[in-house]
Amino acid sequence: MDVAAAEKRLAELGSLRSLSALNEKLNLLRLLGRLDEAWDIANEALRQARFSGDREQGLAARIRRAQVQQYQGKLVPALTDLTICAEEAHGHEWTSLEATALHNRGRVLFDQREYREALNDFKAAVVLWEKSGASMDQLEGSLVAIGVAEAFVGK
Repeated sequence: MDVAAAEKRLAELGSLRSLSALNEKLNLLRLLGRLDEAWDIANEALRQARFSGDREQGLAARIRRAQVQQYQGKLVPALTDLTICAEEAHGHEWTSLEATALHNRGRVLFDQREYREALNDFKAAVVLWEKSGASMDQLEGSLVAIGVAEAFVGK
């Protein structure tokens, strides 16, 4: 990652408060390892998404916030949030969001050394992304994760 470019982009985003700007800041801060700042932005983005009244955007913001929790090592709350997000997405038939929640929950389970459960989530995410017409690029992360998890399940 080009740290200087990421820092420059953060500076360009400055005090912008649109949901897309907050999401971009959140991702940059997470990649830069500035997790406390990323957590604050994740909460701000979640509040803004909730105020917009768009439940789908709110759910996506909760998934992004759970990703920050995972990076912070807060695996139990991340797992809880991602499980709730996957269930809500399933209930609303938001296939892509359900796949995203399951993929991220699989990553948390993998971090917890629950390899078989992680593998199940990665496989479910691939099925859902295929169902939603995702590109091979979008599927790639889960396909790689399946291979890694299968190697750990076999041990």
